[in-house]
Amino acid sequence: MTRHLDRRDFLASAGMLAAGAALGLGGRVASAADAKKPLYEISLAEWSLHKALFKGEIKNIDFPLISKRDYGINAVEYVNQFFKDKATDKAYLADLKQRAADAGVANVLIMIDAEGAIGDPDEAKRAKAIENHHKWVDAAKFLGCHAIRVNAQSKGTPEEQAKLAADGLRRLAEYGRDQEIEVIVENHGGLSSNGQWLTGVIKAVDMPKWCGTLPDFGNFRVSATEEYDRYKGVTELMPYAKAVSAKSHNFDADGNETKTDYKKMMKIVLDAGYHGYVGIEYEGSAVSEPEGIKLTKKLLERVRTELG
Repeated sequence: MTRHLDRRDFLASAGMLAAGAALGLGGRVASAADAKKPLYEISLAEWSLHKALFKGEIKNIDFPLISKRDYGINAVEYVNQFFKDKATDKAYLADLKQRAADAGVANVLIMIDAEGAIGDPDEAKRAKAIENHHKWVDAAKFLGCHAIRVNAQSKGTPEEQAKLAADGLRRLAEYGRDQEIEVIVENHGGLSSNGQWLTGVIKAVDMPKWCGTLPDFGNFRVSATEEYDRYKGVTELMPYAKAVSAKSHNFDADGNETKTDYKKMMKIVLDAGYHGYVGIEYEGSAVSEPEGIKLTKKLLERVRTELG
């Protein structure tokens, strides 16, 4: 996100003011390839097929092929729950990696759950949770992912939880740095769904290259009685974003998501300078999982055209 070249100084130097119209982000001269590059790429989050996966109708090993063959999506985001006993199984991971390569699918990230609270108040439990995540950092590295998604779980006052979560995330991000894998935090319920709280935690970690956020359009339920404004939350989280999750539940007759204004949300994403993968995460029940994925993809493609 940081621009290493001062655009104004660059234009002012060497009499190159006339080149201003040709400059892209970061003061770089825009190329023909830049002009053809989409505003954002679309990936598929495995949770979109969680019902079929839990029923055993499909398997994690086939997910890359399913993504490409059934939905025309060439990038995937795994969920560790669907291969939780395979994190250190090199033969399995090699097979999965090869299948993705054969399908022409990029492995983007792994979403990690049920490995302990990274911000646990008990030092021994916190250390164990951090250690439990190491194997997934290693797996992500092997598969060619850029990140693992984790949760900022803790207990105590908001201030206490922020301190504990920042400590755990920093220690995990240090391990991730050594493997060149980013540690990214999703707004995923509780205090993590408060945009101000989570951005404060990320700032406290102070490892911008290796620890950031994964803003989810729909996960802003802080408690049974508090719902954080999703547009405010995504706006707050985007400066630290290294991935984006396009949560969807239901659609109206025009193909719009009924709870989230995708055009408004994607403008927030793009205004933050983000042009990476936006992961489809269908979680509804009004239509089938395959249909929900297709409707979300169609909506993201339409919004991309309108904003472009």
